[in-house]
Amino acid sequence: MASFSFNSHITDILKQPDSKITILTGAGISAESGIPTFRGPEGYWTLGSKVYMPEELATLAMFNQHPQEVWEWYLYRLGVCLHARPNKGHQALAEMETLLKDRFTLITQNIDNLHIRAGNSLQRTFQIHGNINFTRCSKECCPELFMLEETLKSKRKNPSLSKTELDLLRCQNCNSWLRPHVLWFDEYYDEEHFRFESSLNIAANTNLLIIVGTSGATTLPNHVTTQVLEKNGTIVDINPEKNIFSDMAKSSLGGMFIQESSSLVLPELLSCCRV
Repeated sequence: MASFSFNSHITDILKQPDSKITILTGAGISAESGIPTFRGPEGYWTLGSKVYMPEELATLAMFNQHPQEVWEWYLYRLGVCLHARPNKGHQALAEMETLLKDRFTLITQNIDNLHIRAGNSLQRTFQIHGNINFTRCSKECCPELFMLEETLKSKRKNPSLSKTELDLLRCQNCNSWLRPHVLWFDEYYDEEHFRFESSLNIAANTNLLIIVGTSGATTLPNHVTTQVLEKNGTIVDINPEKNIFSDMAKSSLGGMFIQESSSLVLPELLSCCRV
């Protein structure tokens, strides 16, 4: 039996045919699929023999200095993501979108593509930190996103790239380096790549915001949550650990902080949508 239950205010919002439901997910939901969080102690942040803080390695500045080494790290990370499978939490959100249709929006900080693999649509999924499966020209000679070549996937940690593989990481239009389609720590959100204004517009019309597995360390999730709170929306924070959103959720109209795993809570939330 679940050790929690959603209150009647939340279930009523889910049943209202004109209510808008927004899901905001962070690394916690994918950690249950075996993908370590960005700031966790699992040792992802190494380059050669040197250990870096995330804010040092995942930056445009580091890419400009050491593009091949940064790419080698990202290709290793991509391999980890590709071997992970969507969990019950991801699957519940995909089914929720099917049920709620245009009432549903998913805003995710995760670049691992697990939401899309679980069945959420690109139309209703705002990938505000990008997607590790895609690249774009580092010199912005063209606006297109390019799917990473299949031969570059499934690399091991700190792989050595051949000349042929390095050629695949060059823009076909201007021969500059392609870059991972991700938001780095020394970059800013924008609408073109990271749906900044769209996310705020969604927040302004959200009746129920479900926050899943994020610590709130980046600005756009904070803006979204604050806007929902100021518009008198209801907030539910699902996280095994207390975080900055926990009290915001409890202070919102009918809001809750549920200190449980998302793979346990989200299937229960989906059941509420079916009633």
